[in-house]
Amino acid sequence: MIVIGITGTLGAGKGTIVDYLVNNKKFAHFSVRGYLCDRLKEQGLEINRDTMTSLANRLRAENSPSYITDELYRLAAKSEQNCIIESIRTPGEIDSLRKLGNFILFAVDADASLRYERIVIRGSETDKVSFETFLANEQREMTSTDPNHQNLAACIAQADYRFNNNGAVDELIKQVDTTLLNLKF
Repeated sequence: MIVIGITGTLGAGKGTIVDYLVNNKKFAHFSVRGYLCDRLKEQGLEINRDTMTSLANRLRAENSPSYITDELYRLAAKSEQNCIIESIRTPGEIDSLRKLGNFILFAVDADASLRYERIVIRGSETDKVSFETFLANEQREMTSTDPNHQNLAACIAQADYRFNNNGAVDELIKQVDTTLLNLKF
């Protein structure tokens, strides 16, 4: 079993890579966002970026910086198939997943204006924001010295493979396929 974690900037194409691996390479998908949304629904709370971030930070503070991805890894291990864990957000998550073995970290990025256009089209609960709010949300999640809070910059810096998604979807998929070949997958 191989576990790929994916990190990256908001709207960069993490979901596109996940969809490709699930639909074309038969990976099982485990989502931090899905985990948090399920927990928020259980608590009767609104689903938006602020409530998701607050819950994630609280769970990490109460348990460990890698708590959420550790929970997802346990589910992944039970599946006994190649898996992708979507939305790695803290260096502690990366450290924990690397210790568990068979872990590779992908990162994806694109220009901010293009990413904003993509989230507007996607239109999820967390995407209905102005461009200014989009940039502020990302900045808030980009760096933190608190190990329980998001630090996308540090996560991206630790990636084993980085993808630029400023082009068409097929260009991104070509980058992913080349990487999978290099990994002898």
